[in-house]
Amino acid sequence: SSMVRMGSPRGQTMDDPILTIEEREAINSGRWFSSLSPSLRHDILRCAFVKRYKDGDLLAARGDPPEHWIACAKGALRVSSTAVSGKQVTLTYVEPGIWFGDVAIFDGDRRTHDAYAHGDTTILCVAKADFRKILAVHTELYEAMLRLHARRIRQLFGLVEDLNTLPLRSRL
Repeated sequence: SSMVRMGSPRGQTMDDPILTIEEREAINSGRWFSSLSPSLRHDILRCAFVKRYKDGDLLAARGDPPEHWIACAKGALRVSSTAVSGKQVTLTYVEPGIWFGDVAIFDGDRRTHDAYAHGDTTILCVAKADFRKILAVHTELYEAMLRLHARRIRQLFGLVEDLNTLPLRSRL
């Protein structure tokens, strides 16, 4: 895997392996990532690699084995599932600075949803093996992941509460 280097937005191509200054800033200023120690942030970025997608491209499909831990650096990822009717239901948008894909790496289970590029999208990927190596070196990452998961659980509880307390017509 290649090292993440700062680059100039000029001459940027779809397969350019270098984050632009704006993309790097989006990663570094993310609420969760910016709370990590400098040495942990350095080790994550050192083994990360960049992937770029056009609007509508499929990044990950439901049922895929978990290969990467991912951060959005530009654009967004539309996370969706397909209803029984065949209609696509958007669950959330992963915006710049947000990390995801760690649940499937932790439990070893397959991806639970589809993820599509929403606009021109750049992601930063950390291979599963590298993620595990970083965890072994930086025990701090375990606590940081617990904080991240606790925040997600609180958000989910809030959604469940909303669904169960809103009048029926508001839920439809």
